[in-house]
Amino acid sequence: MNSDVESRTDLAKYGPWAVIAGGSEGVGAEFAKSLAADGFDLVLIARKPEPLSETAEACRALGAEVRVLPLDLLDTDSTGRIAEATSDIAVGLLIYNAGASTCNEPFLDADLSEFTKVIDLNMTRMLELTQHFGRRMVAMSRGGIILVGSLSGYMGAVRHSVYAGAKAFSRVFAESLWIELREHNVDVLELVLGVTRTPAMERIGLNFDAPGMIVNDPAEVAQEGLRHIAHGPVHVAGGNAERAVMNSAPERAEVVLAAHEAIQQLTSLIKH
Repeated sequence: MNSDVESRTDLAKYGPWAVIAGGSEGVGAEFAKSLAADGFDLVLIARKPEPLSETAEACRALGAEVRVLPLDLLDTDSTGRIAEATSDIAVGLLIYNAGASTCNEPFLDADLSEFTKVIDLNMTRMLELTQHFGRRMVAMSRGGIILVGSLSGYMGAVRHSVYAGAKAFSRVFAESLWIELREHNVDVLELVLGVTRTPAMERIGLNFDAPGMIVNDPAEVAQEGLRHIAHGPVHVAGGNAERAVMNSAPERAEVVLAAHEAIQQLTSLIKH
């Protein structure tokens, strides 16, 4: 963008409060700090209290009022707890950034209950929170929803059978919701991320130096998402749009096998 005014997120439409699920570190923390600088107050949700507190303090230093909810979104009562904690504030923006793959085993090698956790985190809780806050936004006739997706949703992959399927669901769901909520002045965006240098990805041990790999910065993709929220339903961040187009080609065997080779290089440093 060409100026600070242009890059600011619209507080009148999407404020005064933003809820960020997965708001403790990485892309979620960058969303939080950017919105705090733009005058938003924040509800930050994450499982680990220490990084959550650190991000909250950074946002308070920027002038934001911040509520922290250190809870596990895999808990079945988490949506109810979030709803109760936000019942007295006007939430105009929901960012669902809690979409990790909690089970990376071949499909036949793990208990189905472990894959159910992947579904609950990436789909069930996302749907619950989107419906809850979406209804409140429709009642206000304004608001925005950002669902953070992944290039994994564009093709199948070894050890990502359920995660990739969940991310494909998220993208198509966002497209449908975008159509449904347009008439209510509520924007919906699926922000598709590629390989991003987040603390979580660094802990896994990805090979960020794999040949031809585009590696994105969390702050930059968060800014991209905020700039494009009104231009849904899908935005592929970080210069990965060409890869998304390639991975959407109809020759599925060719796409999946080519992607498999690239993923093998990316994960070459991980010991399974």
